[in-house]
Amino acid sequence: MFYKSTRNSAVNVSSAQAISQGISKDGGLFVPSEIPSLTMDEIAALGNVSYRDRAFFVFSKFLTDFTEAEIRYCVDNAYSDKNFDSDSIAELAHLFDGTYMLELWHGPTCAFKDMALQILPYLLTTSAKKLELGRKIVILVATSGDTGKAALEGFKDVPGTEILVFYPDDGVSAMQKKQMTTQEGANVGVCAIKGNFDDAQNGVKAIFTDAAVAETLDRNGMQFSSANSINWGRLAPQIIYYVSTYAQLLADGGIKAGEKINIVVPTGNFGNILAAYYAKKMGVPVNKLICASNANNVLTDFINTGVYDRNRKFYTTISPSMDILISSNLERLLYHLCGENDATIREWFGKLASEGRYEVSEDVKKVLAEEFYAGCCDDAQTKACIKEIYDKYSYTCDTHTAVAVKVYEDYKAATGDKTKTVIASTASPYKFSGSVLSAIGAETDADEFELVDKLADASKLPVPASLAALKDKDIRFTETIDKADMKGYVFRTLGIKE
Repeated sequence: MFYKSTRNSAVNVSSAQAISQGISKDGGLFVPSEIPSLTMDEIAALGNVSYRDRAFFVFSKFLTDFTEAEIRYCVDNAYSDKNFDSDSIAELAHLFDGTYMLELWHGPTCAFKDMALQILPYLLTTSAKKLELGRKIVILVATSGDTGKAALEGFKDVPGTEILVFYPDDGVSAMQKKQMTTQEGANVGVCAIKGNFDDAQNGVKAIFTDAAVAETLDRNGMQFSSANSINWGRLAPQIIYYVSTYAQLLADGGIKAGEKINIVVPTGNFGNILAAYYAKKMGVPVNKLICASNANNVLTDFINTGVYDRNRKFYTTISPSMDILISSNLERLLYHLCGENDATIREWFGKLASEGRYEVSEDVKKVLAEEFYAGCCDDAQTKACIKEIYDKYSYTCDTHTAVAVKVYEDYKAATGDKTKTVIASTASPYKFSGSVLSAIGAETDADEFELVDKLADASKLPVPASLAALKDKDIRFTETIDKADMKGYVFRTLGIKE
């Protein structure tokens, strides 16, 4: 298995190189040269083994330059009892009428990003050893809330690495901010920027693809890599939980072999739903991939019209991890859908950079309509959905998961489709206590940790130990910079002269 660049199909690198590099030098994203297939017998057999064994099996299809011992080392260390509060790693809750919540937030930072970012440090350091890089790896991260903390937690004090995280100053929840600014570790740095997530993401990409910056790092014995889902080592682990979920449903008798399911994903950067697409192409029987957006509905409009247009109002919402107008992983999907035509990808994403807009071909529009359904909802609808779920099913979900449930309800009303459905639940409600309490009609005039206690009383869910411990932690990182100073911050933090 080799990996190509979405902007240059002639690129041909190993998985170790794709993971360690993060992004192709031409600015493209790495994609597998082929999508491996799974038989129904193989998927069914996974229902009888642990999540670690399921991960080992799927990784062995994609990381063919890794030895069995190397893959086993990565999965056994990442998906352990010390990292997750559930033996299942990803919990599957039967909500109602053949509808399941895939709870992806039982890791150390209480968000789905843990599913990938607990293993990425092992994949990355193993890759570096295989390639004999001999340089410190500098991880740059742009975050809309959850990726930053999950990456910091995964990489803290990992030898041979340094991790720097940028987040929008007014674009994360109070709990997310506290998680990042109190982060422990000698090799971590956290900085707020004046702007939104897209500003942070664009700044990181610009630094990544700046040849002069790369040369400066090289002279100082360093190289960049990424913990965002532009890195294949972040995306590949997300495929696993969709394969695992189908296998678990089979083992539990929830579905029959070959029976199709719908998958609903709340997404901004498109990585989590792209992983579901890859799982489908590998052989997981999927009927419809349902893409759920908040008021920043650029993906909804794109899937429904074939026109991607970021020239629109940006909304700060109660589901901040989805407050994104430039969905990086869409590039991977479109590369596959346009027949891996790198010239077409360069044209479309060149227009996105210069004009903020592009329109895909009629052939691609047709496939988008066949594979995906897209919908969106605003904050008021999100809160109403949280309350409805709470009242009807005594189930408390966070603001992002509620977006997915609302869009799924809209899908059912529009299509009458009764296919069994899995909804990706992407964060613990405790990460957004104030918004969740407000939705269910509880008092919210309190500080963040008093709100956590109130939500515990209302939801009867145990408070995650990692969030409870934040209350007494000291703030370590207080700097806020202009987005134009991101490169300077990187150099200053690394002790490098420009």
